[in-house]
Amino acid sequence: MEVGDRLKKIRQMHGLSQRELAKRVGLTNSTISMIERNTVSPSISSLKRILSGISMSITEFFTLDFEQQSQVVFKADELIDIGGDGVELKLVGCNDSNAQLAFLIEKYEPNAKTGTEMISHPGEEAGTIIEGNIEITVAGQTYKLTKGDSYKFSTQLPHQFINRSKKVCKIISAHTPPSF
Repeated sequence: MEVGDRLKKIRQMHGLSQRELAKRVGLTNSTISMIERNTVSPSISSLKRILSGISMSITEFFTLDFEQQSQVVFKADELIDIGGDGVELKLVGCNDSNAQLAFLIEKYEPNAKTGTEMISHPGEEAGTIIEGNIEITVAGQTYKLTKGDSYKFSTQLPHQFINRSKKVCKIISAHTPPSF
């Protein structure tokens, strides 16, 4: 992909018109237009100046992989349930191999738990209770959380989730790294 084509695509990704980008960097919009049509090739210093208008380095400009753009929206029927035994763990965006974070929609039936033993793995986890109650044990300390309460902890610490109530508990959570 030529410099002009790349600039046009990046400018459009940032929602900028040629005129707006030119104004930000003190150039004419005809200059931006000529670069994007590949009729003029900018010097490194000119390109750096133009990229300052979208807060991007020259390295980022040339290494951005447009083909690797991930799925943005996930419909309810596309979520994969990785839970079991009364625990539903719907994984949002499981098809992104470059993900740095896993995002889950969790549902715990009454008396359901994450397992009979404590879990531990590298990373962090955070979440918010959106319905019901849950009991979380982290490093031997037990916490009772209700709707609106949130948590965050190092997943290297042994932990377990148990719904001791007679109602379903729903949680929105995220953890790193994206694999268990």
